Amino acid sequence: AKHEIIPCERCHTGIECKANSSLKCQCNAVQLSLNEMQYISELYDGCMCATCLMALQEEYRVKIIHLQ
Repeated sequence: AKHEIIPCERCHTGIECKANSSLKCQCNAVQLSLNEMQYISELYDGCMCATCLMALQEEYRVKIIHLQ
């Protein structure tokens, strides 16, 4: 059975939603810290592709470096 294709909330690229198999979902490839997850959740509510998650992770890390 094929999973639902949904748009990434950030870039709107179609991604295959595997919410019922989260360990197989492409977003699971991006390892986010608790602080990174909180930062992203303050900006977006929905699912995102791995590319956008990595970009937001880097954006968060750059902001933290500039605050130190």
